[in-house]
Amino acid sequence: MKKVVLSLALVAVLGLSFTSCRETKAENTEDAIEDAMDDAGDALDDAGDAIEDTMDDAGDAMEDTIDDAGEAMDDAKDAAGDAVDGAKEGANDMANDVKDAANNAVEGAKKAGTDAVDSAKKAGTDAVDSAKKAGDDAATKAADKVKGL
Repeated sequence: MKKVVLSLALVAVLGLSFTSCRETKAENTEDAIEDAMDDAGDALDDAGDAIEDTMDDAGDAMEDTIDDAGEAMDDAKDAAGDAVDGAKEGANDMANDVKDAANNAVEGAKKAGTDAVDSAKKAGTDAVDSAKKAGDDAATKAADKVKGL
């Protein structure tokens, strides 16, 4: 901005130094220089306003970006917390499922063992009963043979 002002001042000085000394042209030149200076001042004001507006817009954009980044960080933090909670809950559920499966396996093994013992007892009892019956039948037959003789 300083360069623009200095350049306009230099143009004005150069413009004044190349004007002739006639009164009519001097007045016209003086009016032209004043008009040029007014136009330059207006242009500088417009440029300053444009720069100000641009800086305000940039500041607003930066604030919006910062706000959006903050919200994104909050959302990411919440999502991470939810993921950790979900993982904990899933691990607890899996541990409980494994525990239940182990208990069910133990109960099944106990029942299978009890059933096997009961089946063995029954088979043993049936074998003893069959042996007794076979022995009784053999003794009866032998006694009948002895009597018949």
